[in-house]
Amino acid sequence: MAGTADYGLGPFTFPRGWFMVAEAAEVTSVPKSVRFFGQDLVLYRGESGRAYMIDAYCPHMGTHLAKNTTSYVIKDNQHVEGESIRCPYHAWRFGPDGHCNHIPYLQGKIPAAAKVGTWTLQEKYGCLFTWHDPEGGGPDFDLPVIPEWDNPAYVHWAIDHLGILPCHPQEIIDNMADVGHLGPTHGGQPIYFRNEINGIVLRQYQGAPHRTLLPGFILETDTFYTGPGILLSYYNEASAIMYIANTPVDDGSLMAWHGLLVNSGKAIATPDDLPAARQAQAGALGALAQDFEIWGNKRACITPLAVPGDGAFSKVRMWYKQFYNPRAEAEKFQSLANGTYPVRGMPTHREAAA
Repeated sequence: MAGTADYGLGPFTFPRGWFMVAEAAEVTSVPKSVRFFGQDLVLYRGESGRAYMIDAYCPHMGTHLAKNTTSYVIKDNQHVEGESIRCPYHAWRFGPDGHCNHIPYLQGKIPAAAKVGTWTLQEKYGCLFTWHDPEGGGPDFDLPVIPEWDNPAYVHWAIDHLGILPCHPQEIIDNMADVGHLGPTHGGQPIYFRNEINGIVLRQYQGAPHRTLLPGFILETDTFYTGPGILLSYYNEASAIMYIANTPVDDGSLMAWHGLLVNSGKAIATPDDLPAARQAQAGALGALAQDFEIWGNKRACITPLAVPGDGAFSKVRMWYKQFYNPRAEAEKFQSLANGTYPVRGMPTHREAAA
């Protein structure tokens, strides 16, 4: 399992950006243990319904704030009080700002060091997203906007939990330039393909027969990353929008999720449209599984042995580097990556392929 340093991405082990940490529905008033960015973390909802994510260990004696079912703090329903969470061991209580706000047996001032790290969370599209920055800065770009989410014609996705994949996210990002795998892996030789890079957005435009998703038809997609961890792919004329999120767990492993937002073809989707939408999502997941089986069983591709006819792997990797380097250097990497990149011998647009 290769780590960030092996790929020469930059000084930071984990990238800057927005990342999914949970499906919204799985986070409740029962604190949930998760691990991302090499850290143990806790997700929970306060009485207001708002979700929070904090570092997992109590500074008092190192107790995990979520992993307990036998303490009377839990049995007496004191684990979450208001918007705060209590430690199962000695019942120290921490607010959503991370500071301890109650120690049951303390007569005096709570030490300033009695605090845990807190994380920025946004809840959108049925998911919870956190901002990660190794320099500790706030967000410098936004989550992608999906206007179709609020369009009543569309059936919302049900998130597929894909689990932990034992590979570095670089291997997944490479897929954006990988024109050569589309025929052998997915069963359709592309008729056009190009990458476009602009700042934090990496785009892939392609049209190809797709034996898994649209047998007998040309699948045309506008696929893009907004930052390093969130991918959207618009199918033919927004008939569906695929969502893939990947979040580093440890250096060299990631967790992934998938969904498909489906246009019912009606002004307002009804429950009768749900089975077809779920069937379409299952088909999209089947196509993604073809990639996942490769990623989960390949050795690390530290330096691709690229040949004429491959996509712009070097430009895609240059784009990705901006997130592993100081924010002040982002424009440098963007200037080296920005542009439109065709594939030798292949049209870049549908019209040119006709």
